[in-house]
Amino acid sequence: MKRHLVLNLFLFAFLTGLIVVSVPGGSAAQEVIKLNYANFFPAPEPHSGNIEAWGKEIEQKTNGRVKMTFFHAGTLAPADQIYDSVVKGISDIGMSCFTYTRGKFPLTSVIDLPLGLQNGVTATRMANAYFKKFMPKECDEVKMLYVHAHGPGLIHTTKKPITKLEDLKGMKIRSTGLASKLVLALGAAPVGTTMPETYDALRTGVAEGATAPIQALKGFRWGEVISYTILNYGSSYSTGFFIAMNKNKWNALPPDIQKIFEQASEAWAEKTGALWDSTDQDGIKFITDKGVKMLPLSKEEDARWAEAVKPLLTAYVDEMKAKNLPGAEALNFCRDYIKANQKAK
Repeated sequence: MKRHLVLNLFLFAFLTGLIVVSVPGGSAAQEVIKLNYANFFPAPEPHSGNIEAWGKEIEQKTNGRVKMTFFHAGTLAPADQIYDSVVKGISDIGMSCFTYTRGKFPLTSVIDLPLGLQNGVTATRMANAYFKKFMPKECDEVKMLYVHAHGPGLIHTTKKPITKLEDLKGMKIRSTGLASKLVLALGAAPVGTTMPETYDALRTGVAEGATAPIQALKGFRWGEVISYTILNYGSSYSTGFFIAMNKNKWNALPPDIQKIFEQASEAWAEKTGALWDSTDQDGIKFITDKGVKMLPLSKEEDARWAEAVKPLLTAYVDEMKAKNLPGAEALNFCRDYIKANQKAK
């Protein structure tokens, strides 16, 4: 009878969930935390593979307690709505450009200024150093996991070779955010499209050129519809990208999992900066194979372009001062960082 009583008690405990089954690694069984991730890069693009590898590492280090589903090519939220989708909880995690959410990140737009950045590693390290120092309140709606920034943003044209500033006058050049102001400063007319929309804009003549790192020429296949890449390093810019998590989702994570996210994110920020540089090299091979010509500017001409975009730096400082934000300090910090850490080409 006692044996029957013990068996009945065991069965009752099992059915009511009082027995906890162990999982590999010795952790108590817990509900798997399922997260969706919105990304605008196409699935075959290396940056999509990069974020999946980041997610895989987190899954492994949490012993499967976290699992992510990735929605590439804007299938969960389009590029210019990803940040808001994270804030609202439509996307648990999202990656996109700060500049796509206009007016939301005034201080952080320093990352996008034409500072003459020439590689993705320096741009990404600078962007993360900026965040650590300034901790901008404009990003408080989300948990910022990490940021990164691409290598030199250059000008690419469909039909017209550009060797001097005057050649750009009146041309329709695809650009967004601060890059649009850069295009205006160089005498061209900006055309606003997101990265995925730009291929057709170039193909149909809606835009006669576009601003982007060389990576985009392969990643978004612009190299199929352009003829020239202008190596305007003196006026080159970068674009800041965020990997942000919904604040409520973040706060609901156990502390040990939060720590794993933070450790993985710090490591993958560095890997992503390096990836920007390797994909730029892939882009160079892609366009070379397709006969696209890379046109360097003379030292004197490059200096003219750099001088032409300087008013953008002054305007940034003035705009931040009007908003009571430390724009001058942020700009000086970034310029000093580049000067100390970047080797000129």
